[in-house]
Amino acid sequence: MNTTTPEVQDGPKKNPVRRKRIVIVSVVLLILLLAYGVWWFIFALHYENTDDAYVAGNVVQITSQVPGTVIAIHADDTERVQAGAPLIELDHSDAKVALDQAEAQLAQTVREVRTLFVNNAALRANVSLREADVARARDDLARREQLSGTGAVSKEDLEHARVAFKTAQSSLEATRGQLASNQALTDHTSVANHPNVLGAAAQLKAAYLNLARTTLPAPITGYIAKRSVQVGQRVSPGMPLLSVVPLNALWVDANFKEVQVEKMRIGQPVTLQSDVYGGSVEYHGKVVGLAAGTGAAFALLPTQNASGNWIKVVQRVPVRISLDPKELTDHPLRVGLSMQVDVDIANVQGTSLTSAAPARSTPMYQTDVFENSGKQAEQRVAEIIADNSNANRSIDYERNGKHNNKPNKHLRPTPRMY
Repeated sequence: MNTTTPEVQDGPKKNPVRRKRIVIVSVVLLILLLAYGVWWFIFALHYENTDDAYVAGNVVQITSQVPGTVIAIHADDTERVQAGAPLIELDHSDAKVALDQAEAQLAQTVREVRTLFVNNAALRANVSLREADVARARDDLARREQLSGTGAVSKEDLEHARVAFKTAQSSLEATRGQLASNQALTDHTSVANHPNVLGAAAQLKAAYLNLARTTLPAPITGYIAKRSVQVGQRVSPGMPLLSVVPLNALWVDANFKEVQVEKMRIGQPVTLQSDVYGGSVEYHGKVVGLAAGTGAAFALLPTQNASGNWIKVVQRVPVRISLDPKELTDHPLRVGLSMQVDVDIANVQGTSLTSAAPARSTPMYQTDVFENSGKQAEQRVAEIIADNSNANRSIDYERNGKHNNKPNKHLRPTPRMY
């Protein structure tokens, strides 16, 4: 009896301790559940997040517009280049020869057109001369016809006068036709605006641009990537040679599940973190648009679910998110990096579809590094036309009996465009 009594007495003493521990654990769990519920209601309920997000940007491919052999490469992978800086040079020998031929052809065409205008004056003088011949022949014929009745003029002389009059008239008509034909080539135009000159000028511009295009400039400021071209390689138009990536204009494409985009609207604030910097760096952006279809819809080989063993797969909708340029400058990102995205969907005002884009005064993306070539070609054409349209050189030649020793600009070698 004495051995069992203590065990019976210890049992009731241990039960309150156990119950107290159970109560404490239950209270702690209840507090945690309550805190999670409050956090979910205040914060998590108004956020949608995903880690299926990647940095995207413009990858500008550099391709040649003319065929040629690579003789120099001025930039390599990872290097930063400024817009307009030369990247690749092609052999320009053939293009230089074609330009020289086009310049000579334009100069010759200008001189030929000048001759047409000069011929107008000469033909007008010939018309006046033929008109005088006709008038003289008419008077001679009239006198002989008056004297033919008196016998002072023989019939043979009269017939010769009539033939001379008809010959003078025919010569006048032929000269007038030549004048009209020549005027048809020069009416309502000038030497610079003559169709022949404009055609030769167009050929010169094309040759000039082909020479300028043997140097491939950087269209934008960025970093070199994917260089595949090598010195000595023969390239053709459209062949990808390298790429330029502007890292100051990146965005994020976040792929949300279709059940997450119900309350997602354009303009909602977004908080992002990159795997490169971890949680120590936080980026801020906003939703700028939702794709018009899921990723599977735009795949190269879209899925076909019209089968008996179909299994539903939750689709994802790409959402484009802009980034703060200043934060990109402070903490640069690269195209393709993974991102953690949290979208604040508390404000559901607005729409998930972009409205009609307003008329832009300037394009969204543009480059002006190719404009100089066109302007230089126009200037070169104007110089050649002016050099070969100057009548003072012909006057100097006639007066001095020798050529003017001033060299022609169109015979000078054209400087290289790089």
